[in-house]
Amino acid sequence: MSDIDQTATVPSASSLLRLFLPEHLPATLILAGGVTLYAVETYIMATIAPSIVRDIGGLALFSWVTSLFVAAAVLGSIFVAMRPRGVGLRGVYVIAALVFGVGSLIAAAAPSMPVVLIGRAVQGLGTGALAALGYAFIRFVYPEPLWTKASTLYAAIWGVATVIGPTLGGFFSAGSNWRYAFIVLVPLGLAMAVLAPRFLPEVEDDREQAKTPIAQIGLLLGAVLMVSTAGTIETTAAKIALIAASIAAVGGMLVIEGRSPNRLLPSGAVSLSRPIARVYLTMLAMTVVLVSDVFIPYFLQVLHGVAPLVSGYLVALVALGWTFSAFLSGSLSGRRAQAAIVAGALIEAAATLSLAIFLARDNPQANMLFIVPAAVGMFMMGFGVGLGWAHLVAMVLKLVAGNEQDKASAAIPTMSSLGGAFGAAFAGVIANGAGLVDPGGAAGSISAAHWLYLLMALPGLLAVGVSLTLRESRN
Repeated sequence: MSDIDQTATVPSASSLLRLFLPEHLPATLILAGGVTLYAVETYIMATIAPSIVRDIGGLALFSWVTSLFVAAAVLGSIFVAMRPRGVGLRGVYVIAALVFGVGSLIAAAAPSMPVVLIGRAVQGLGTGALAALGYAFIRFVYPEPLWTKASTLYAAIWGVATVIGPTLGGFFSAGSNWRYAFIVLVPLGLAMAVLAPRFLPEVEDDREQAKTPIAQIGLLLGAVLMVSTAGTIETTAAKIALIAASIAAVGGMLVIEGRSPNRLLPSGAVSLSRPIARVYLTMLAMTVVLVSDVFIPYFLQVLHGVAPLVSGYLVALVALGWTFSAFLSGSLSGRRAQAAIVAGALIEAAATLSLAIFLARDNPQANMLFIVPAAVGMFMMGFGVGLGWAHLVAMVLKLVAGNEQDKASAAIPTMSSLGGAFGAAFAGVIANGAGLVDPGGAAGSISAAHWLYLLMALPGLLAVGVSLTLRESRN
């Protein structure tokens, strides 16, 4: 083969395919595997949770299945940055993969719902750390042109998980078979724990010496637990009280963070005058908007006469849009990457607003005149986030000093979890307050859908405004 032919077969320096070249492939598979565990397990649990309650009871504790998992995942991501001195990232990866396996086995063997909750909390610790490690290792495994591509790959995994997770969960949803849904991913976790020391680099622990910020961690976890619980209860007054308390907890955490020498977040992350704070705020706002898709299957079934299975696959268009645009924008850099962030935030806000028009319709005959535009809106919601997300991640990695990279990486999944929890809670308050339950029925659902997507577009506009100021952070 000639030199020209050989050159033609090698992907360009910034191509996504370079992640899968021999020098990067082992690490890519390990890091992507950790994200896969988190993503697939999230969707499996959403599918089998009703089966667990039918088999062993515990309906009163149903909401904690998700709340504890999210809170533990946040704690797991924090551990990556706050781990004891001398414990390297590679060692944390092995620990996290094993912890995930232990949690899965506890849940699989659970005789009652409280034991399932213990297993879910342990799972969350492991998967939260694995998600943060995916970002923490990027700068050590790949050259800078591939940082955005690695984030794009993680987005693609979440898109695929929206199909794989519910499919696996549905396969194991009959009777006591839900236990196998927990076991099925354990071999993958064990394999990654064994292979990580071989395929991931041993990196120097360059973190600054500091005490663990106990107060900030406690307030953040309390906020996540309260807002996650608010998203699962029916009483609107209780929802509002919990959301208010969680906002106060976050506010207290930010005040302490800004004054304490022992920081949970990287320097400048709580000051909007600093670019890193505005990057995190953009991520948070876009995630809050995206989670409003939790009500889409209900509105499709109640208002548009769509079968449950079909509604599930239609809402997967959100994740598909994220995946598609992530690949589409992955090669952008400089001003074009910054423009993609702004355009993505604007597209997400506009698509969310369109659902207030097309989804909020009494369409029992499933008229495509409304369903097709609504489906386009769902796709474009995810498309907008995916258009700029990988570039936001790359900004985070470039804006902080080397000794704070672990904090910066851990904060990325933390922002996603926090945004998801707040978004779900806000969506519940808006929908219930707009008539979802009272008066209920078609009229209540139309009102709920209209006001939900009208108001949930507002955080998207916030993301647009904040993202416009990120121009100065690209040097």
